[in-house]
Amino acid sequence: MQKTLKKLFILSALALSTSVISTSAISATSYANDGVITDESRNRTIPINITLPSNNAKCTEKVKCPVAFINAGYGISHNEYTFASNAFNQRGYLTVAVAHELKTDPDLNREQPYLTTRMKNWHRGVVTLKFLVNELASKYPAYDFTKLTLFGHSNGGDISALYGSIYPNEVSTIITLDHRRMLIPRNKNIRVLTLRGSDYPADANVLLNDSELNKFPVTQIMIEKSRHNDMYDGGPKWLVDRMSKEVEGFLDSKS
Repeated sequence: MQKTLKKLFILSALALSTSVISTSAISATSYANDGVITDESRNRTIPINITLPSNNAKCTEKVKCPVAFINAGYGISHNEYTFASNAFNQRGYLTVAVAHELKTDPDLNREQPYLTTRMKNWHRGVVTLKFLVNELASKYPAYDFTKLTLFGHSNGGDISALYGSIYPNEVSTIITLDHRRMLIPRNKNIRVLTLRGSDYPADANVLLNDSELNKFPVTQIMIEKSRHNDMYDGGPKWLVDRMSKEVEGFLDSKS
């Protein structure tokens, strides 16, 4: 298991070494009024939706408020996770919902092994998140972009898990909704909540075994009768309410 993780992280680091954008390389960017940021170094438009805290949080450069990135499931709009953004906003978070998939992007690879065939897709998402962190930190100086919370459904959860594995010192919390391919980071400094659908199993080693759960701050919750594709705003009300309750409880239990 440890050898698998080590090999995966080495491959990730090598791939990102040729694609991650440094702080000095992101100056050539432009904004649109419709919630799109253009990363001109990649000629890539990134639809985003930024929402500010709704509880009159006093966020300053000296006492910064937290930041959460919301990463959508494949084929689902980044604006379809308002139950999560509301939970974050009510607790003083700035949220950034990100659309990782564009019409011009290749389709998500359906061939196994996914740790290999989908790595390019996940890396693109990691590069996008890193770009946004560097870009938005200067635009929102009253918010802390150095200890991120990453929220993701399905493929968005895979992207979140990979980002946390590559940049562990920049991530404090990861919350996923039934991501099934990328291994959860085994890191004592990253709190993880993963809500599991009941219709599909995760791939080998994605989730922690009982021994690992005793070592790392990871909570894995199976939601009975839940479906993978329903874990967003458009799912049944009982499921959205349950996910909201679990996310809110997890955030409120943060020490």
